[in-house]
Amino acid sequence: MKTNRRGFFKICAGGMAGTTLAALGFAPGYALAETRSYKLIKAKETRNNCTYCAVGCGVLLYSMGDGAKNASDTIFHVEGDPDHPVSRGSLCPKGAGLLDYIHSKNRLHYPQYRAPGSDKWQRISWDEAIERIARLMKADRDANFQHKNQQGTIVNRWTTTGMLCSSAASNETGLLDYKFSRSLGMLAVDNQARLCHGPTVAALAPSFGRGAMTNNWVDIKNADVIIIMGGNAAEAHPVGFKWVIEAKKQRNARLIVVDPRFNRSAAVADHYAPIRPGSDAAFLLGVVRYLIEKDAIQHAYVKAYTNAALIINEKYDFHEGLFSGFDHTTGAYDTASWQYEFDEQGYARRDETLAHPRCVWNLLKQHVARYTPECVENICGTPQSDFLTVCEMLATTSAQNKTTSFLYALGWTHHTIGGQIIRGAAIIQLLLGNIGMPGGGINALRGHSNVQGYTDLGLLSQSLPGYMPLPSEKQTSLASYLKAVTPTTLRAGEVNYWQNTPKFFISLMKSLYGDNATVDNHWGYDWLPKWDKSYDVTTQAELMLDGKMNGYIVQGFNPLAAFPDKNKASRAFSSLKYMVVIDPLATESACFWQNEGEFNDVNSAEIQTEVFRLPSSCFAEENGSIANSSRWLQWHQAAANPPGEALHDSKILGRLFVRLRQLYQQEGGATPEPLLNTHWPYLDPADPLPEEVARESNGYALQDLHDEQGNLVLKKGQQLSSFAQLRDDGSTASFCWIYAGSWTEQGNQMALRDNADPSGLGAVSGWAWAWPANRRILYNRASADPQGKAWDPQRKLIEWNGSAWQGLDVPDFPVNSAPEQQVSPFIMLPDGVGHLFSLNKMVDGPFPEHYEPMESPIGTNPLHPAVVSSPVVRVFARDKKALGSAREFPYVATTYSITELFRHWTKHALLNAIAQPEQFVEISEQLAQAKTIQAGDMIKVSSGRGYIKARAVVTARLQPLTINGKQVETIGIPCHWGFKGATHKGFLANTLTHSIGEANSQTPEYKAFLVNVEKV
Repeated sequence: MKTNRRGFFKICAGGMAGTTLAALGFAPGYALAETRSYKLIKAKETRNNCTYCAVGCGVLLYSMGDGAKNASDTIFHVEGDPDHPVSRGSLCPKGAGLLDYIHSKNRLHYPQYRAPGSDKWQRISWDEAIERIARLMKADRDANFQHKNQQGTIVNRWTTTGMLCSSAASNETGLLDYKFSRSLGMLAVDNQARLCHGPTVAALAPSFGRGAMTNNWVDIKNADVIIIMGGNAAEAHPVGFKWVIEAKKQRNARLIVVDPRFNRSAAVADHYAPIRPGSDAAFLLGVVRYLIEKDAIQHAYVKAYTNAALIINEKYDFHEGLFSGFDHTTGAYDTASWQYEFDEQGYARRDETLAHPRCVWNLLKQHVARYTPECVENICGTPQSDFLTVCEMLATTSAQNKTTSFLYALGWTHHTIGGQIIRGAAIIQLLLGNIGMPGGGINALRGHSNVQGYTDLGLLSQSLPGYMPLPSEKQTSLASYLKAVTPTTLRAGEVNYWQNTPKFFISLMKSLYGDNATVDNHWGYDWLPKWDKSYDVTTQAELMLDGKMNGYIVQGFNPLAAFPDKNKASRAFSSLKYMVVIDPLATESACFWQNEGEFNDVNSAEIQTEVFRLPSSCFAEENGSIANSSRWLQWHQAAANPPGEALHDSKILGRLFVRLRQLYQQEGGATPEPLLNTHWPYLDPADPLPEEVARESNGYALQDLHDEQGNLVLKKGQQLSSFAQLRDDGSTASFCWIYAGSWTEQGNQMALRDNADPSGLGAVSGWAWAWPANRRILYNRASADPQGKAWDPQRKLIEWNGSAWQGLDVPDFPVNSAPEQQVSPFIMLPDGVGHLFSLNKMVDGPFPEHYEPMESPIGTNPLHPAVVSSPVVRVFARDKKALGSAREFPYVATTYSITELFRHWTKHALLNAIAQPEQFVEISEQLAQAKTIQAGDMIKVSSGRGYIKARAVVTARLQPLTINGKQVETIGIPCHWGFKGATHKGFLANTLTHSIGEANSQTPEYKAFLVNVEKV
């Protein structure tokens, strides 16, 4: 394709076409030259980050509006930021279509209202919208607010209105979300993490101390072996996947892919092994058995840095699928026996010889003995030769100078035992000595740009910012709460950093309530809502259907498309009195009441829910920070204003908060104190600025701070530089303690852009800011041996220099703790060591175990037929009735993502819609032949919840596997289409999935359910 300068000028000014041409590679040299020339004339360059997955790629936005007279802030071009150390100028097909998203025809431009029973939207003003919503919320709160429970305990909770929070808005918006919802007493607060990486936090925190990606994107290049299992990085995180290729090219790293499909990651793998969806725990426990049997263990690491030598309570047991403490009446475990045996001083007993029959090492060997290669093949369908090849490749990294990097995503979390699958990987990496090491770790690849940040900020029903738990109604006082959540040290001399919880909590309370929080009122403890049960998204749907939830605020979330069991969600939303949707786009959720034929077969006249659709800004129109998978908080800038009357989320929340507060000040109402006492210290309360909020998130001194020697550390009003400066006496305020250090007296650390990497190991500590304390690899003390010398001198991360820990990274360790003090590396755990046995922090067992998905294709569990599926999942009666059997639905289905589309957003972008215009489903060649289905035929896929129709893609990427003597087919279902957007209308894939979630986090089981397939 050729064009002259004037022609190219017209294309760029036209919007979409300019980016489309460049993205598709037509005349790239000439196009880029003309783009640069044009930018120099009358354009503004703005640095931002991609709004989709949590690689957090850097983007450059070019807009008309450089300050010249009559210039308008219109973004006309998007390209990758070549300075960004992760993406290095690359964008995937989703990022390449960002311009089409910004200018999508489905962007909302003004507030709209749907009246009860109506079949259309009507335009309203912002004042009308805010007033009506505030009135509805106040009426519902006043009628249903619970100040005290039946026992007389102050609980200050409001459970009849809930809020879903965005996973792509900035952290600063997230802080406002938290203050807004909790000040009103809301407990039904959740974000996208509930539906994606909830099990990650549930599993990694008990294993290592924190629930986040241990290493970072760039560090993947340092690995010797990379295993992608429970994910498909080449497809879902294409730009991040470049670091896998870098490891292969520069270190001759070997890539393993274990997946139900021969996917795009497998296409470049050194070894691919097929597996049945939902059987990953059996595979991983088979690997553990192999490593122990073949003595492929990093022994010095295991003895020094894990709890292998610690002795477990004599009452602990595991028999026929059940751990000790199971109550058949309640369907729950009493976890008291999942604990250490303690000595007279309250410390865990230890056997350095590993001979004690109840030391963790021997219990682990006993537990995994059943997972032979034959057992793995029988449960997983993986041929023994493939399985053993994986084991052999992983075993090579038990050497001190070799590492494996585990990469996973929703293929592990979307199971009823998702947390235990991740625990299996944690055990492998501890045995191999790969945690804390360059090129090692367990790298949870987050799916949304800021789902990490929204989890950090505690936007889940039972959470506080910084991974502290929200108090329950059983913790009737501040003292009882702090005693319950502050762990005691389990081994002499360990750091046990969570012992500082009182400092973190009281500093949070000062941030939430300001001067209103005093020692006399226990820092406002009573104003926090206290929970009686989980109010996660599946509970919320139940409450709606039971008439116990009346209102719903949906911000940057598409629950009709995201919740499990779309038809159940539709019935639930139809039971609401009001719904408020804050979004840049026209979503299926806002239009759940519209009849779309088979795609959404509802009777609008019968649905009495009032619905408000409020237009918000997108990533390109806001300042703020987002946290990528690597825990990097990256600051981005707005390149334009939102279109039409659309407002930033902060303005929408600010206006609503201010109006609600005014109503309670003027009219009174149910327990107004939590709302009226909430600290809202912004220059314009109706329009909090991101910079104001970011400084608050970091924290500041409320009075002069002195150290133990009396030296002045900070003056009153100055920004904190570290969470080490937090106090429990009310002299410091910090909304999210793990973010302390992100905005200091030296300025906004999240906006740093030094991409220097002199070591060549990817230690780019000058780019953005990573929590905690700008550490880029967690647990990095474990990269050195007990004497303080690096296990691998060629990849030296930190070492003891005789007086302090120093190196490429910020030590995740007290810098002056000498090796002879024998302080262990996992400072967030009370015993200081990595957990092969995870103690009592997971509700379904201290060791992983294979349990069948809730819909099993074989109907039994070969390991323990009396306990087929997890015995402690929460099953509501409605969902139990909707479960299907293999007799009716003989095939296993699994959902997944494709490169060209992201969830349900990119179908609104024309470029992406052109690339993938129509819904499809993958089936094997064998199944297609048996069903006389040809490629391109329309097929119907049905489950116990409903059906979808889509085009058949007949492929060799899926192969039938033999499971327990039975041939089992897998059906692949991409999850991107719906009845709104620029693509052809399609069915929501979650129509098929059931509403039973992972035992610890209630994350739904989207990756293993039963279906039938018919030719239409």
